[in-house]
Amino acid sequence: MNIQRIHHVAYRCHNAKQTVAFYQQVLGMDFKLAIAENQVPSTKAADPYMHVFMDAGHGNVLAFFEVPHSPKMQKDPNTPPWVQHIAFELNTLDELQQAKQKIEAAGVAVLGPIEHTIFKSIYFFDPNGHRLELAVNSAAPGMLEKLHEVAPAMLDEWDKTKRAPQHAAWLHDGSFTTKK
Repeated sequence: MNIQRIHHVAYRCHNAKQTVAFYQQVLGMDFKLAIAENQVPSTKAADPYMHVFMDAGHGNVLAFFEVPHSPKMQKDPNTPPWVQHIAFELNTLDELQQAKQKIEAAGVAVLGPIEHTIFKSIYFFDPNGHRLELAVNSAAPGMLEKLHEVAPAMLDEWDKTKRAPQHAAWLHDGSFTTKK
């Protein structure tokens, strides 16, 4: 299998027009296309929908379905609200600060910037209640390589203990060095 990239990621929305306006006006995304059907092609169910596609940059597509005849959209009550989110990458900390100001000026509450050591990010919600993140990479040279190196051991330990392994404690204690 030779996967090239994610073709699109699709979420549900309350109102397609409102969702498109938010992503255009607040995040500057281009509205690429809309597909509407009265029958679901994959299941043949009679269930009208509007499927809208937003350009998230560099060939990344974020899509939404408005399905008005389905039960009201709701979150999984067993998943904490901070877990499921869509994260978009920006280039600089200045861009992150400017984005925060623009989003707040649109009347949207923003949390952050939050320091994650390898990136800084802000968080906010779209009109559908989807949590969004804007992030800027800030890893020092060697950090991502070190995280990649310890990832299998961390996963194995987590699988056995369900407690945070300390293989990358340097993310929070400032002890990272580039020595090999």
